[in-house]
Amino acid sequence: MKNFSILICLFSVCIINAQKKLPVIKANSGQMTIREEDNGFTTDWNADPKIKLDVYTTSKLDTRKKTITIKTDIDSASFTIKKGENKDFIVLLKGKDSCMTRIESLPPKNFSNIRPVFHDTIKLSINEQNTMSVKAILNKTDTLILNFDTGSSDLTLTRETLKNKIKSSLKPGPNNLQIGNKTYQDFRIYPADLSGHGTEGRFGWDLFDGMVVELDYDKGVMVVHSQLPKKVKKDKSYSKLAIKYFNNVFFVESQIKQGNNTNTDWYLFDTGYQRTVMLDGPMLKEKEFPVDDLKEIKRVIMKGAQGNEVPVITSGLEAFTLGKYTLKNIPVQVMSQSRLVSRSRMHILGNEILKRFNVFFDFQNNLIYLKPNKLINEKYIEQS
Repeated sequence: MKNFSILICLFSVCIINAQKKLPVIKANSGQMTIREEDNGFTTDWNADPKIKLDVYTTSKLDTRKKTITIKTDIDSASFTIKKGENKDFIVLLKGKDSCMTRIESLPPKNFSNIRPVFHDTIKLSINEQNTMSVKAILNKTDTLILNFDTGSSDLTLTRETLKNKIKSSLKPGPNNLQIGNKTYQDFRIYPADLSGHGTEGRFGWDLFDGMVVELDYDKGVMVVHSQLPKKVKKDKSYSKLAIKYFNNVFFVESQIKQGNNTNTDWYLFDTGYQRTVMLDGPMLKEKEFPVDDLKEIKRVIMKGAQGNEVPVITSGLEAFTLGKYTLKNIPVQVMSQSRLVSRSRMHILGNEILKRFNVFFDFQNNLIYLKPNKLINEKYIEQS
């Protein structure tokens, strides 16, 4: 009976191991790419056997499921993943080292069925440097002035603020942030050297995932809704744009024009970037857009979020189209070298343009509604 019990245990272990058999992707180099086929964005990834489980979290799904393709120097594989699902696989490095990797899709959020519905109105300020900000209270103790930065996620506080102002105890567990009448949790806190002018930190769009956020610069308010107001869909002056997510930030499609040349691409929607548009020069050259023909206005050194220096050339662009609205003679920033954001190349749409539109972010249906406001004809900073 004892031997029989041992056999039963061994048989059970074999069944469990068979169930846990994972796909194997071969590689001679740890460098590989992960591509999200629905939005076309590609991330550079490094397989490391020292990491117990390396997790790649997909962008928020625009549809019910998406295909993820992993490509190494000698092999490739594709996985279809649904909302809230995980897919594990092994990267076999040089035939001997196993690198456990997980593709993770976060579960969807949607607050549209909450009763009673909520419409939380918060005072919104914007300064001469195009930094918009609101008041917030961290852990019921610390009152902070924070930038709503759609080009970021979670909560970032300056090191000076963390060192000299925060009195509450920051916990590895759930901290909370009160904005208006609502309290938000499930975010991480990161340090940074800099934040937008006049602010002590910034919070990202994902605080409002599953909700609808309105920015009304005419009234000077931000409103957090549980549902998209019906008047928005009926108002034909709003232009509707699809949202594409990548690495926990989101993009909208826009077009630039110079002479007879046009280029349409996806732009990071970044209210935290204080200028008009940052164009990736090398990307445009690859698509034969005449970026070198743009008239140079000036050259400056820009400070990145971590205090790093980034040389930027400001040039004149004939036209920029966002939705059904076209802005003409725009001073844009052109990068002579690709600036990697989240390990990917991209163009960036900043608040010097975005502040000219009243906006609804529908994070339930992955849409943006925008229409011009009183700032639409205001001079650009570079032209003042």
